[in-house]
Amino acid sequence: MPIVSSANDGAPTDRADLEPAGPAPLAGTPAGAAKPRLEIEYCTRCRWLPRAAWLAQELLSTFETDLGAVALVPGTGGVFVVRVEGAVVWDGRAQGFPEPTAVKRAVRDLVAPGRSLGHSDA
Repeated sequence: MPIVSSANDGAPTDRADLEPAGPAPLAGTPAGAAKPRLEIEYCTRCRWLPRAAWLAQELLSTFETDLGAVALVPGTGGVFVVRVEGAVVWDGRAQGFPEPTAVKRAVRDLVAPGRSLGHSDA
């Protein structure tokens, strides 16, 4: 059903014409360059939400200008996986429970190569 808008004298218009064009690029971000999305999938049955939330806070604090989003993804079966744009950065089944510094280094290598993490690089 067409939407009537007073901006065009009451003539019908498509919904697509009323959709926003999207957010403008952030200062310092090249036009069209999207910042990567990081996901932490955690096991709800294991009650790992607090640990996943704490790791998300650590990563957001470290990479606040380098990440576009950090998402907590509920899962089951003992899962604890950190992904950047779908690429596995840390898999708890294969690598054990992550230390924040190890995850920070792995994330840094993908989203901000060459960046110093200070004492975490030691």
